[in-house]
Amino acid sequence: MASPIDDLVARVRTADLVDAMGRLHRHRAHLLDLVSPTPGRVLFGRAVTISFFPTCEEMLDPAEYTFARLFYQAVGDDAAGKVLVLASNGHTDVSLGGGTKLSRAHNHQLAGVLTDGRLRDFDQLATYDCAVYCSGEATHWGGAVVTPFQANVPVVLAGGVGVIPGSYVFADSSGAVIIPGQQIVEVLEGALAVQHEDAAAITTIRVEDPATAGGDH
Repeated sequence: MASPIDDLVARVRTADLVDAMGRLHRHRAHLLDLVSPTPGRVLFGRAVTISFFPTCEEMLDPAEYTFARLFYQAVGDDAAGKVLVLASNGHTDVSLGGGTKLSRAHNHQLAGVLTDGRLRDFDQLATYDCAVYCSGEATHWGGAVVTPFQANVPVVLAGGVGVIPGSYVFADSSGAVIIPGQQIVEVLEGALAVQHEDAAAITTIRVEDPATAGGDH
């Protein structure tokens, strides 16, 4: 049975949520120019994070700093429905994973993956039961450039968007937005209010007098 939050999520878009967030916060909370192997899918869930760091085998032992270890550390014992956020830390043109590594997201029933970096194997990712959004598709392995470094720490994605574990992630074909966990219902309801206000404005515009028209719409 769908929860009240799920019902609200099904009725909103990223743009509505960004407007609602803007009424509550000054900080940037949205990401643009994302792509997906399945752009029709909506990504929604609580964030868990993996932060990447420039590869240096002298400092970061490849046997210890592995995607598998950091993945299970991030998702914990109850992975279902979570969103894995991969932070490139400035390496937005580098692949942070692909069909093989991210099959874990499918296997453990995550809602999906969000990253400001690139991902490989879009054809394979499209077969998984989760939504994936990233900066673009990659062909080259990224392990020589970046290494999974920390799990479930606050991260900053491209554009200065902060993600604290436990925040909510919403993404669709127009972009993504990060919502504080304790404000999820308030923001979702605010997004519906934005929709209603826009619908009322459209009705007003339909009958407006060009000689007296003004305002923001």
